[in-house]
Amino acid sequence: VGKSGSGKSTLMKILRGVETFDSGRIEIDGLEITSDSEPEIMHKQRQVTAIHLQRDFGLWTESTLNNVAKRVYSRKTGYETIPTKYDPEYEEVMSESMEYLKLVGLQKKAKQLATILSGGEKQRLLIARQLAKKPKLLLLDEPATMACPATKQEVLDTIKNVNRELGITTIVVSHLPEVHRYLADRLIWLDKGEIRDEGKPEEVLDRFLSLLGEADPLIPRLDAPPAIKVVNLYKRNYLVGTGEVLKIEDLNLDIREGEITSLIGSSGAGKTTLLKIIQGLARPDEGSVLYKLEDSWVDILEYSRERMAVRRNLGIMYQEFALSPHETVLEQIGYKLGVKGQDVIEHAREVADDLEISDKVLDVIYTLTDMTEEDAKAVLDKLGLTKEVFGELFPRFPATEAKKYAEPVFKVLDLDLSVLDKYPHQLSGGEKVRVSLALLLATNPKILILDEPFGDIDPITLRDVSNAIKRINAEYETTILLVSHHVDFVREISHRAVLIDDGAILMDGDPAQVCDLFVSRCNAPYLKLTSETTSPVGKA
Repeated sequence: VGKSGSGKSTLMKILRGVETFDSGRIEIDGLEITSDSEPEIMHKQRQVTAIHLQRDFGLWTESTLNNVAKRVYSRKTGYETIPTKYDPEYEEVMSESMEYLKLVGLQKKAKQLATILSGGEKQRLLIARQLAKKPKLLLLDEPATMACPATKQEVLDTIKNVNRELGITTIVVSHLPEVHRYLADRLIWLDKGEIRDEGKPEEVLDRFLSLLGEADPLIPRLDAPPAIKVVNLYKRNYLVGTGEVLKIEDLNLDIREGEITSLIGSSGAGKTTLLKIIQGLARPDEGSVLYKLEDSWVDILEYSRERMAVRRNLGIMYQEFALSPHETVLEQIGYKLGVKGQDVIEHAREVADDLEISDKVLDVIYTLTDMTEEDAKAVLDKLGLTKEVFGELFPRFPATEAKKYAEPVFKVLDLDLSVLDKYPHQLSGGEKVRVSLALLLATNPKILILDEPFGDIDPITLRDVSNAIKRINAEYETTILLVSHHVDFVREISHRAVLIDDGAILMDGDPAQVCDLFVSRCNAPYLKLTSETTSPVGKA
């Protein structure tokens, strides 16, 4: 355990044999590795270790059983393939593979395509593939951190069962205190690359969480009018081979001005689909999403000249912070002001006329500013355009102007102005989050939409982020809509919470009551191991 940047992931990479170290030695199952070990020693180290990364979903588009069998057979061949049915080793490989599936509770899904497994099942299959290597040391870096409580419980129970049945030495990195309480026999607290404390999980966690800052108060919002109205929404999603996987029917929801509203629910409940529709980045089969624009309402799902003005007032943050590694923070604020600043739309329309780009195409291009980089590139490719078109339509603001816009925002977010001249790799985990918020706030948006961006942040940093969001809300009266699996983060930060289940609103109201209902439906015993002293933002 440890704050962001404490050295946890670096240590895991060194133990795995994919990163070198300057001095000292490592011993794994009789194999000694030093700072000057030959490449073949490092290769042996990788053979006796296995690592599972929290965001790794590298699976073959084949059956669940074949995914494990390929890894089993690779111990002999060196590459992932499956022996033919006529090969004398076929039955042995398949039998061993089925044993690994039994260990992770997937034997009944052996014939199912891996790509259509649930999130928790995919995580368990990935663990089975790592076990198929027969490692002496299993490394788990933030297992299922971004998952909902029910999915996380699946993965944690799998880890417990594997450790009990196989006796494999297992090292788990997690910023969630309750994960360590549920899994760990011994806990090590890393701080700035050094061991600050170690021992019984409960005792070490109490000392670690004593660093938590106080929670800022949430400014009440009473009887505010709606800023967004979701009206009569209807959407059905299908998967080939599975049939209907989601049905949103006659859903109505108001997001009120100046409120912090949280959407919570299990994986696959419909939160992401609903959020994409609210953002105007996915279309429903029926229904409208209306945004208040001065004295009128604009449907973000339908083309109109006013839709770009709605988007200019909208700021979106995704799970992966959209920070360019090659530009300073100041340069990135200049870019953001170029696409979301005052008067940029009229300038873009003038340039578009010169480039013979229609207003409808310009509207589509402007939508890309709210997409992830990968999604935006795909749309540009379809339009036959390159990202250089942004530079012509939306030129960057000069550095002096960008700094002027940044100063008040940096003050609210408690960021030193020296951060403006830094690159993302020079920032701490907490600074990256606050800089990402600053990029959105520099253009003074009226509405922020936060799509699970804080899922893998340690509880101490998360408290700082929670306080920063409250200050944003208090200072600018910004309407904030967020999705999060952290139920106690939702309790702490929200004026209102909405529980989504199977595409429908199950409960809408007081965050504490909504979160209690969600937890009671999750069947996640690990959550009960959070003590009274644990951070409110440290759970789920």
